[in-house]
Amino acid sequence: MQFRILGPVEIQDEATGLWIHPTGAKQRALLGALVVKAGHEVSVHRLIDELWGEHPPANAANALQAHVARLRRRLPEPPGHSGPPHEWITTRSLGYVLHLGEAGTDARRFDELTAQARHSAPKDPARAAGLWRRALSLWRGPALEGSTHGGICAAEAAQLEEHRVSALEMMYEASLRAGRHGEVTGELEELTCDHPMRERFYDLLMVALYRCGRQAEALGVYDRARKRLVHELGVEPGPALRGRMEAILRQDPVLAHAPRPRQETTGGSGSAGGGPGGSAGAGGFRGAAGDDTRTGAGAPGGAGGEASVLSLGSQIDRLHHRIEGLRLQQEQLLRQFEQLTAAGGGAAPGR
Repeated sequence: MQFRILGPVEIQDEATGLWIHPTGAKQRALLGALVVKAGHEVSVHRLIDELWGEHPPANAANALQAHVARLRRRLPEPPGHSGPPHEWITTRSLGYVLHLGEAGTDARRFDELTAQARHSAPKDPARAAGLWRRALSLWRGPALEGSTHGGICAAEAAQLEEHRVSALEMMYEASLRAGRHGEVTGELEELTCDHPMRERFYDLLMVALYRCGRQAEALGVYDRARKRLVHELGVEPGPALRGRMEAILRQDPVLAHAPRPRQETTGGSGSAGGGPGGSAGAGGFRGAAGDDTRTGAGAPGGAGGEASVLSLGSQIDRLHHRIEGLRLQQEQLLRQFEQLTAAGGGAAPGR
Protein backbone atom coordinates (compact mmCIF):
# COMPACT_ATOMS: atom_id res chain seq x y z
CA MET A 1 0.00 0.00 0.00
CA GLN A 2 1.52 3.30 -1.05
CA PHE A 3 0.29 6.87 -0.90
CA ARG A 4 1.71 8.71 -3.89
CA ILE A 5 2.26 12.46 -4.04
CA LEU A 6 5.11 12.73 -6.59
CA GLY A 7 2.56 13.65 -9.22
CA PRO A 8 -1.23 13.71 -8.90
CA VAL A 9 -2.34 12.42 -5.48
CA GLU A 10 -3.31 8.76 -5.59
CA ILE A 11 -3.17 5.51 -3.65
CA GLN A 12 -1.73 2.25 -4.95
CA ASP A 13 -2.77 -1.05 -3.39
CA GLU A 14 0.10 -3.25 -4.55
CA ALA A 15 -1.51 -6.45 -3.27
CA THR A 16 -4.71 -6.11 -5.30
CA GLY A 17 -3.45 -3.88 -8.09
CA LEU A 18 -6.10 -1.33 -7.14
CA TRP A 19 -5.47 2.32 -7.86
CA ILE A 20 -7.49 4.94 -6.04
CA HIS A 21 -7.70 8.40 -7.59
CA PRO A 22 -9.56 10.94 -5.44
CA THR A 23 -12.24 12.62 -7.50
CA GLY A 24 -12.58 16.35 -7.25
CA ALA A 25 -10.11 19.05 -6.27
CA LYS A 26 -11.29 19.13 -2.64
CA GLN A 27 -10.74 15.38 -2.15
CA ARG A 28 -7.27 15.58 -3.72
CA ALA A 29 -6.33 18.56 -1.56
CA LEU A 30 -7.61 16.86 1.59
CA LEU A 31 -5.75 13.62 0.96
CA GLY A 32 -2.62 15.47 -0.11
CA ALA A 33 -2.55 17.59 3.05
CA LEU A 34 -3.12 14.57 5.29
CA VAL A 35 -0.35 12.57 3.57
CA VAL A 36 2.08 15.48 3.85
CA LYS A 37 1.31 15.74 7.58
CA ALA A 38 0.90 11.97 8.13
CA GLY A 39 1.15 11.05 11.80
CA HIS A 40 0.45 14.61 12.91
CA GLU A 41 -2.82 16.29 13.74
CA VAL A 42 -3.98 18.79 11.14
CA SER A 43 -6.43 21.29 12.58
CA VAL A 44 -9.87 21.84 11.14
CA HIS A 45 -9.00 25.48 10.48
CA ARG A 46 -5.91 24.58 8.44
CA LEU A 47 -7.81 22.01 6.42
CA ILE A 48 -10.60 24.48 5.72
CA ASP A 49 -7.99 26.96 4.50
CA GLU A 50 -6.38 24.19 2.41
CA LEU A 51 -9.64 23.32 0.67
CA TRP A 52 -11.38 26.70 0.32
CA GLY A 53 -8.75 29.35 0.92
CA GLU A 54 -10.17 32.81 1.53
CA HIS A 55 -13.71 31.83 0.53
CA PRO A 56 -14.91 29.04 2.81
CA PRO A 57 -18.59 28.10 2.81
CA ALA A 58 -20.80 29.23 5.69
CA ASN A 59 -20.87 25.69 7.09
CA ALA A 60 -17.19 24.97 6.41
CA ALA A 61 -16.69 22.63 9.38
CA ASN A 62 -19.62 20.45 8.33
CA ALA A 63 -18.50 20.49 4.72
CA LEU A 64 -15.02 19.38 5.78
CA GLN A 65 -16.49 16.61 7.90
CA ALA A 66 -18.42 15.36 4.88
CA HIS A 67 -15.26 15.32 2.76
CA VAL A 68 -13.38 13.37 5.45
CA ALA A 69 -16.21 10.82 5.67
CA ARG A 70 -16.19 10.42 1.90
CA LEU A 71 -12.43 9.91 1.86
CA ARG A 72 -12.60 7.36 4.64
CA ARG A 73 -15.04 5.27 2.60
CA ARG A 74 -12.61 5.18 -0.30
CA LEU A 75 -9.58 3.96 1.65
CA PRO A 76 -9.19 0.15 1.49
CA GLU A 77 -8.07 -2.18 4.23
CA PRO A 78 -4.28 -2.62 4.37
CA PRO A 79 -3.00 -5.84 2.70
CA GLY A 80 -2.99 -8.81 5.10
CA HIS A 81 -4.87 -6.87 7.77
CA SER A 82 -6.90 -8.92 10.22
CA GLY A 83 -8.97 -7.94 13.22
CA PRO A 84 -10.86 -4.68 13.62
CA PRO A 85 -10.98 -2.40 10.57
CA HIS A 86 -7.90 -0.22 10.21
CA GLU A 87 -8.76 3.39 10.88
CA TRP A 88 -6.70 5.42 8.45
CA ILE A 89 -8.06 8.79 9.53
CA THR A 90 -8.84 9.46 13.17
CA THR A 91 -10.70 12.44 14.57
CA ARG A 92 -9.00 14.46 17.28
CA SER A 93 -10.30 17.31 19.38
CA LEU A 94 -8.94 19.95 17.01
CA GLY A 95 -8.60 18.14 13.71
CA TYR A 96 -7.68 14.91 11.91
CA VAL A 97 -4.69 12.54 11.71
CA LEU A 98 -3.75 10.16 8.90
CA HIS A 99 -2.10 6.97 10.22
CA LEU A 100 0.04 5.31 7.55
CA GLY A 101 0.76 2.18 9.58
CA GLU A 102 2.68 -0.24 7.34
CA ALA A 103 1.89 1.80 4.24
CA GLY A 104 4.53 3.98 2.66
CA THR A 105 4.75 7.03 0.46
CA ASP A 106 6.61 7.54 -2.79
CA ALA A 107 8.17 10.70 -1.30
CA ARG A 108 9.68 8.65 1.51
CA ARG A 109 11.02 6.11 -1.00
CA PHE A 110 12.52 8.97 -3.02
CA ASP A 111 14.32 10.19 0.10
CA GLU A 112 15.64 6.70 0.84
CA LEU A 113 17.06 6.20 -2.64
CA THR A 114 18.65 9.65 -2.81
CA ALA A 115 20.25 9.06 0.60
CA GLN A 116 21.74 5.79 -0.69
CA ALA A 117 22.98 7.61 -3.78
CA ARG A 118 24.71 10.31 -1.74
CA HIS A 119 26.37 7.60 0.34
CA SER A 120 27.63 5.77 -2.77
CA ALA A 121 28.70 8.84 -4.76
CA PRO A 122 32.23 9.37 -3.35
CA LYS A 123 33.44 5.82 -4.11
CA ASP A 124 31.08 4.57 -6.82
CA PRO A 125 29.63 7.40 -8.91
CA ALA A 126 28.17 5.02 -11.52
CA ARG A 127 26.12 3.19 -8.89
CA ALA A 128 25.09 6.52 -7.36
CA ALA A 129 23.86 7.76 -10.75
CA GLY A 130 21.74 4.61 -11.04
CA LEU A 131 20.22 5.12 -7.60
CA TRP A 132 19.34 8.72 -8.43
CA ARG A 133 17.76 7.52 -11.67
CA ARG A 134 15.61 5.05 -9.74
CA ALA A 135 14.58 7.81 -7.33
CA LEU A 136 13.65 10.17 -10.16
CA SER A 137 11.64 7.47 -11.93
CA LEU A 138 9.14 7.67 -9.04
CA TRP A 139 7.98 11.06 -10.30
CA ARG A 140 4.86 11.08 -12.47
CA GLY A 141 4.48 14.83 -12.80
CA PRO A 142 4.72 17.91 -10.57
CA ALA A 143 4.43 17.01 -6.89
CA LEU A 144 0.85 17.13 -5.57
CA GLU A 145 -0.34 18.16 -9.02
CA GLY A 146 -3.78 19.74 -8.87
CA SER A 147 -3.70 20.02 -5.07
CA THR A 148 -1.49 23.04 -4.43
CA HIS A 149 -4.01 25.83 -3.86
CA GLY A 150 -3.59 25.64 -0.08
CA GLY A 151 -0.57 26.38 2.06
CA ILE A 152 0.27 22.84 3.20
CA CYS A 153 0.44 21.25 -0.24
CA ALA A 154 1.95 24.31 -1.94
CA ALA A 155 4.87 24.49 0.49
CA GLU A 156 5.50 20.75 0.31
CA ALA A 157 5.31 20.74 -3.50
CA ALA A 158 7.89 23.53 -3.72
CA GLN A 159 10.24 21.68 -1.39
CA LEU A 160 9.83 18.37 -3.22
CA GLU A 161 10.48 20.04 -6.58
CA GLU A 162 13.68 21.53 -5.19
CA HIS A 163 14.75 18.06 -4.05
CA ARG A 164 13.95 16.65 -7.50
CA VAL A 165 16.03 19.21 -9.35
CA SER A 166 18.88 18.83 -6.86
CA ALA A 167 18.78 15.07 -7.45
CA LEU A 168 19.08 15.71 -11.19
CA GLU A 169 22.13 17.89 -10.59
CA MET A 170 23.82 15.32 -8.39
CA MET A 171 22.98 12.49 -10.78
CA TYR A 172 24.65 14.23 -13.72
CA GLU A 173 27.61 15.18 -11.58
CA ALA A 174 28.01 11.49 -10.71
CA SER A 175 27.62 10.55 -14.39
CA LEU A 176 30.45 12.89 -15.33
CA ARG A 177 32.65 11.48 -12.60
CA ALA A 178 31.90 8.02 -13.97
CA GLY A 179 33.23 9.09 -17.38
CA ARG A 180 29.85 9.15 -19.12
CA HIS A 181 30.10 12.64 -20.57
CA GLY A 182 29.33 11.45 -24.10
CA GLU A 183 26.00 10.01 -22.99
CA VAL A 184 24.55 12.99 -21.15
CA THR A 185 25.19 16.07 -23.29
CA GLY A 186 21.78 15.92 -24.96
CA GLU A 187 19.95 15.53 -21.67
CA LEU A 188 21.87 18.40 -20.11
CA GLU A 189 20.98 20.58 -23.12
CA GLU A 190 17.32 19.86 -22.38
CA LEU A 191 17.76 20.74 -18.73
CA THR A 192 19.33 24.13 -19.52
CA CYS A 193 16.17 24.87 -21.53
CA ASP A 194 13.79 23.54 -18.87
CA HIS A 195 15.60 25.34 -16.03
CA PRO A 196 17.22 28.40 -17.67
CA MET A 197 17.98 30.10 -14.33
CA ARG A 198 19.72 27.05 -12.87
CA GLU A 199 23.42 27.73 -13.38
CA ARG A 200 24.48 24.26 -12.30
CA PHE A 201 23.05 22.62 -15.42
CA TYR A 202 25.04 24.99 -17.65
CA ASP A 203 28.13 24.16 -15.59
CA LEU A 204 27.69 20.41 -16.01
CA LEU A 205 26.95 20.76 -19.72
CA MET A 206 30.12 22.78 -20.24
CA VAL A 207 32.19 20.04 -18.59
CA ALA A 208 30.49 17.32 -20.64
CA LEU A 209 31.07 19.16 -23.93
CA TYR A 210 34.67 19.94 -23.08
CA ARG A 211 35.41 16.29 -22.38
CA CYS A 212 33.86 15.39 -25.72
CA GLY A 213 36.40 17.66 -27.41
CA ARG A 214 33.83 20.40 -28.06
CA GLN A 215 35.54 23.33 -26.35
CA ALA A 216 34.00 26.03 -28.54
CA GLU A 217 30.50 24.71 -27.84
CA ALA A 218 31.27 24.61 -24.12
CA LEU A 219 32.21 28.28 -24.21
CA GLY A 220 29.08 28.97 -26.25
CA VAL A 221 27.01 27.49 -23.42
CA TYR A 222 28.56 30.00 -21.01
CA ASP A 223 27.77 32.86 -23.37
CA ARG A 224 24.15 31.66 -23.69
CA ALA A 225 23.82 31.36 -19.90
CA ARG A 226 25.27 34.82 -19.34
CA LYS A 227 22.94 36.47 -21.86
CA ARG A 228 19.94 34.74 -20.35
CA LEU A 229 20.81 35.72 -16.78
CA VAL A 230 21.57 39.32 -17.70
CA HIS A 231 18.38 39.63 -19.74
CA GLU A 232 16.05 37.93 -17.23
CA LEU A 233 17.57 38.89 -13.89
CA GLY A 234 20.06 41.65 -14.61
CA VAL A 235 22.90 39.68 -13.00
CA GLU A 236 26.14 38.13 -14.19
CA PRO A 237 26.80 34.37 -13.78
CA GLY A 238 27.99 33.30 -10.34
CA PRO A 239 31.61 32.51 -9.41
CA ALA A 240 31.24 28.77 -10.02
CA LEU A 241 30.13 29.21 -13.64
CA ARG A 242 32.67 31.95 -14.31
CA GLY A 243 35.38 29.74 -12.86
CA ARG A 244 34.32 26.91 -15.16
CA MET A 245 34.55 29.17 -18.20
CA GLU A 246 38.03 30.34 -17.19
CA ALA A 247 39.18 26.75 -16.63
CA ILE A 248 38.00 25.81 -20.13
CA LEU A 249 39.77 28.82 -21.66
CA ARG A 250 43.08 27.81 -20.09
CA GLN A 251 42.38 24.12 -20.77
CA ASP A 252 42.82 23.20 -17.12
CA PRO A 253 43.99 19.54 -16.97
CA VAL A 254 41.55 18.85 -14.10
CA LEU A 255 38.62 19.21 -16.50
CA ALA A 256 39.82 16.35 -18.68
CA HIS A 257 40.14 13.89 -15.83
CA ALA A 258 37.59 11.16 -15.31
CA PRO A 259 37.77 8.07 -13.09
CA ARG A 260 38.90 4.82 -14.65
CA PRO A 261 35.82 2.84 -15.74
CA ARG A 262 34.77 0.11 -13.34
CA GLN A 263 34.75 -3.43 -14.68
CA GLU A 264 32.13 -4.98 -12.46
CA THR A 265 28.42 -4.22 -12.76
CA THR A 266 26.69 -2.60 -9.79
CA GLY A 267 23.52 -0.73 -9.07
CA GLY A 268 21.07 -2.39 -11.46
CA SER A 269 20.57 -1.92 -15.18
CA GLY A 270 19.51 0.80 -17.54
CA SER A 271 20.76 3.23 -20.11
CA ALA A 272 22.05 6.71 -19.60
CA GLY A 273 18.93 8.45 -20.76
CA GLY A 274 16.08 6.27 -19.71
CA GLY A 275 13.93 5.44 -16.77
CA PRO A 276 12.47 1.97 -16.39
CA GLY A 277 10.99 0.74 -19.61
CA GLY A 278 12.69 3.24 -21.91
CA SER A 279 14.24 6.65 -22.24
CA ALA A 280 12.79 9.98 -21.30
CA GLY A 281 13.72 13.63 -21.57
CA ALA A 282 16.17 14.85 -18.99
CA GLY A 283 13.82 17.46 -17.64
CA GLY A 284 10.89 15.07 -17.34
CA PHE A 285 9.80 12.89 -14.46
CA ARG A 286 11.17 9.52 -15.55
CA GLY A 287 14.78 9.75 -14.40
CA ALA A 288 17.68 10.60 -16.64
CA ALA A 289 20.87 8.63 -16.09
CA GLY A 290 21.42 4.93 -16.21
CA ASP A 291 22.56 2.78 -13.34
CA ASP A 292 24.83 0.33 -15.11
CA THR A 293 28.58 0.91 -15.01
CA ARG A 294 29.39 1.09 -18.70
CA THR A 295 31.45 4.26 -19.11
CA GLY A 296 33.05 6.22 -21.87
CA ALA A 297 36.80 6.26 -22.21
CA GLY A 298 38.43 8.74 -19.88
CA ALA A 299 41.91 9.63 -18.84
CA PRO A 300 42.90 7.69 -15.74
CA GLY A 301 43.94 9.41 -12.60
CA GLY A 302 43.02 12.85 -11.32
CA ALA A 303 39.66 11.71 -10.07
CA GLY A 304 40.08 13.37 -6.70
CA GLY A 305 40.76 16.81 -8.14
CA GLU A 306 37.96 16.48 -10.68
CA ALA A 307 35.49 15.37 -8.03
CA SER A 308 36.52 18.27 -5.83
CA VAL A 309 35.90 20.81 -8.60
CA LEU A 310 32.49 19.37 -9.41
CA SER A 311 31.48 19.01 -5.77
CA LEU A 312 32.38 22.60 -4.88
CA GLY A 313 30.21 23.98 -7.65
CA SER A 314 27.41 21.63 -6.69
CA GLN A 315 27.56 22.66 -3.04
CA ILE A 316 27.48 26.36 -3.88
CA ASP A 317 24.55 25.92 -6.22
CA ARG A 318 22.58 23.75 -3.79
CA LEU A 319 23.14 26.34 -1.06
CA HIS A 320 21.71 29.07 -3.30
CA HIS A 321 18.63 27.00 -4.05
CA ARG A 322 18.17 25.93 -0.44
CA ILE A 323 18.04 29.63 0.44
CA GLU A 324 15.46 30.13 -2.30
CA GLY A 325 13.38 27.25 -0.90
CA LEU A 326 13.44 28.81 2.55
CA ARG A 327 12.38 32.14 1.07
CA LEU A 328 9.36 30.51 -0.58
CA GLN A 329 8.37 28.85 2.70
CA GLN A 330 8.69 32.20 4.49
CA GLU A 331 6.41 33.85 1.94
CA GLN A 332 3.84 31.08 2.40
CA LEU A 333 3.91 31.52 6.19
CA LEU A 334 3.49 35.28 5.82
CA ARG A 335 0.45 34.77 3.58
CA GLN A 336 -1.09 32.44 6.15
CA PHE A 337 -0.40 34.97 8.90
CA GLU A 338 -2.04 37.75 6.89
CA GLN A 339 -5.10 35.57 6.27
CA LEU A 340 -5.39 34.76 9.98
CA THR A 341 -5.05 38.39 11.04
CA ALA A 342 -7.58 39.47 8.40
CA ALA A 343 -10.03 36.79 9.60
CA GLY A 344 -9.53 37.91 13.20
CA GLY A 345 -10.45 41.48 12.33
CA GLY A 346 -9.95 43.79 15.23
CA ALA A 347 -10.10 41.09 17.89
CA ALA A 348 -8.49 42.00 21.17
CA PRO A 349 -5.17 40.32 22.10
CA GLY A 350 -5.52 37.08 23.99
CA ARG A 351 -8.90 36.20 22.51
